[in-house]
Amino acid sequence: MNTRHVLIDAGNTRLKWVLVVDGQWQDHGNSDYGDLSALASVLSAGMKCTIASVTRVDHEDQLKTLLTRYAIKPRWLAATAQFQDVINTYVNPAQLGVDRWMGMLATRLRSRSATLVVSAGTALTVDALSAEGHFLGGLIVPGRSLMQQSLLQGTAQIEATLGGCQPFPRSTADAVHSGIIAALCGAVRQQYAQLARQCGCEPYCVLTGGDALLLQPYLGLTAEHAPYLVLEGIDRVVREDVAG
Repeated sequence: MNTRHVLIDAGNTRLKWVLVVDGQWQDHGNSDYGDLSALASVLSAGMKCTIASVTRVDHEDQLKTLLTRYAIKPRWLAATAQFQDVINTYVNPAQLGVDRWMGMLATRLRSRSATLVVSAGTALTVDALSAEGHFLGGLIVPGRSLMQQSLLQGTAQIEATLGGCQPFPRSTADAVHSGIIAALCGAVRQQYAQLARQCGCEPYCVLTGGDALLLQPYLGLTAEHAPYLVLEGIDRVVREDVAG
């Protein structure tokens, strides 16, 4: 009989999931919280489920309702002080977002050098790992949509018109979009430069999140795109539990 396990990355705006059958990724997808039918299509009664969630309580309640329908009792992950050689140096380790922690655990399997983990979603997070696996710290910046919303709400003559990224914008829509991209990329480049100075090398950089591909052409540095990075981290935790 197949061992089925669904891994869920419950983000602020959307969730991603992967179905693991006998240790192999078989299917994956993403959904917004208004329609969880795609996730429901891979669920089966009593199957295993592991979740990393940073979403709102009402979104978690929707997820719980769906899983209860299939008699699924999920495991909800949280950041810990240490996982193998990855050390969480947050002042309060449990306060670190579990999505950021899972991203770092996954990244550690990709590279053993100093690493910058960039997640461009509802918020932009930029986290630094030393070559020894120590979490050095990170930034949290409002993401693209939050920046745009703040301008719409706080100014009188900016419209919700989609602009393009231009070196020297000559329309308000382009100015807003270009400014947001510049701000987000600037945060990444600053942390990259600081990590490079500290470690004395060119860090490895991995990029995930819904706006990852939007930022990638403008970063001005080499960054690997890993759209399911958080799920890779969840998978690593699950596999370690099985092996242990």
